[in-house]
Amino acid sequence: MTEKPVNGARSIHDRIHAEMIDSFDEELELEIDDERLDALTNEFEGHTSEETVDRRLYFKELFRLQGELVKLQSWVQHQKLKVVVIFEGRDSAGKGGVIKRITQRLNPRVCRVAALPAPNERERTQWYFQRYVSHLPAGGEIVLFDRSWYNRAGVERVMGFCTEADVEEFFRSVPEFERMLVRSGIVLIKYWFSITDEEQHLRFTMRIHDPLKQWKLSPMDVQARSRWEQYTKAKEAMLERTHIAEAPWHVVQAVDKKKARLNCIAHLLEQIPYSEVPHAPVILPPRVRNPDYHRGPVPPELYVPERY
Repeated sequence: MTEKPVNGARSIHDRIHAEMIDSFDEELELEIDDERLDALTNEFEGHTSEETVDRRLYFKELFRLQGELVKLQSWVQHQKLKVVVIFEGRDSAGKGGVIKRITQRLNPRVCRVAALPAPNERERTQWYFQRYVSHLPAGGEIVLFDRSWYNRAGVERVMGFCTEADVEEFFRSVPEFERMLVRSGIVLIKYWFSITDEEQHLRFTMRIHDPLKQWKLSPMDVQARSRWEQYTKAKEAMLERTHIAEAPWHVVQAVDKKKARLNCIAHLLEQIPYSEVPHAPVILPPRVRNPDYHRGPVPPELYVPERY
């Protein structure tokens, strides 16, 4: 399985503009609602692209889908479901952006992200899956893996951090490991985010020149850039050998970030049948006032200076 090319090349100027708009929209997403949407987007009209979904539609659909995610969260809690969602893909493919949109409106005690660092010396001597098992959900929880045990089939294999015998053992073990998870009652959903060579190059270039995003570009990412074809071969082997009926792969076309986010969230919602959970209306109790209570003064030095 290979990445699809972009339909209709866009100029670098257009892509840079789209990246700037996307960064701006990230800040808007938590601040606006449907009633303010039209007024705010009107201020920034004048540039559109064939490859990008209309911004009004994007915001409205994102808010609608996030509302459905809140309903799904309540259903998972009510039914004590255990949900694992794996996000894999090349560096800069947009996994983190989708995860951010999924978790934006959810309770972090219910929906949490597992983004594990490189294994330490002790972990390297453990059973390979051991450090991931501790992050699996209990009943009523959703865990989003920002990269997962599939590191062995990707970065570890390509960068030489494991042997081919390790990779072969992984391919033998992972189908049974995932079947075991599913038999235990875990809902396991796997996404691969697919981008083109040209798109990754552009996104890396944008990160190099954006001080707020340079931290996203690690030395490992830079090394991986020159090994595009090796990653392609590793990805194809991974999808072929770990695409099982109990836990199939779902490929998200991710060259267009906004479309990828909407498509992935909409698809995720379809994977778990859910219904709205009725909640009793919340009624605030009357404020209790004690006539003997007198609020003491707060020392001025405790206050944060009001610079703005």
